[in-house]
Amino acid sequence: MSGNGEMMPDRKNSDRRSYILTLSCPNRPGIVAAISQTLFELGGDIAGAQQFDERESRIFFMRVVFSVPADGIVRGGLDVALAEIAARFGMKWSLRESPRPTRTVIMVSRFDHCLVDLLYRWRIGELAIEPVAIIANHPRQTYAHIDLDGIAFHYLPVTAATSGEQEARIADIVRETEAELVVLARYMQILSDGMSEWLAGRCINIHHSFLPGFKGARPYHQAFARGVKLIGATAHFVTPDLDEGPIIEQDVERITHADSPDDLIRKGRDIERRVLARAVRYFTECRVIPNGHKTIVFNP
Repeated sequence: MSGNGEMMPDRKNSDRRSYILTLSCPNRPGIVAAISQTLFELGGDIAGAQQFDERESRIFFMRVVFSVPADGIVRGGLDVALAEIAARFGMKWSLRESPRPTRTVIMVSRFDHCLVDLLYRWRIGELAIEPVAIIANHPRQTYAHIDLDGIAFHYLPVTAATSGEQEARIADIVRETEAELVVLARYMQILSDGMSEWLAGRCINIHHSFLPGFKGARPYHQAFARGVKLIGATAHFVTPDLDEGPIIEQDVERITHADSPDDLIRKGRDIERRVLARAVRYFTECRVIPNGHKTIVFNP
């Protein structure tokens, strides 16, 4: 059983194959019954289910963890059966095999605390990611103190004149590695509108503020000058609207008049690490469903 009460499949048990289904559609009676009945007829065993009806838009959201006999229906048959339900209810849906790790590209600039944290959580098995590449706009020696454990490292410097060429190479790496997720782990470069649109729904950024908040340079110094009592961090999907993408996770920490700007930076880095790690975990566990300018997040 996982920490959220879901009965998670035994990885050593080859008798069943496990999946996570997420869906959204206009709300109407019969959705849960149709999903449950279909999975029952296919030999499915539902290990956990979460649902939410957004009353304002009348959109229904659901996440289902289930397994089927390994010698039963194949993935293609599942897709066909679920597609029939989707057509009946006008669903947007996604099916992912579990616990397959998410192929992930991590992008980083000079500040490496989020990169180090993600790699640590991956190594101890806390994050179900498979780091397939690290992309940085600083040379490898900048990160000489970090054990990258054989992960491919790509030094892609960027200037205003070379940004198009650099982004083309980023896109090549994402395609070549078959990455499912791109994480901007304090990557301090702005992606173009075209790149942001191409990565829509699969690129997570960590922002050093509790958005909306202090923008521009030296945000912690701005916060210090204003005498704030809380600082925070925000993980969100990247969109062409800078720092305005759908929010996945946020956290804050209380500070006092005795905290210096350096104290705020130190505490801010701690918040950034944990917020980004949670957002990545929610993504890999298929807990995040886009909802326009917002997200539905089925927390553990």
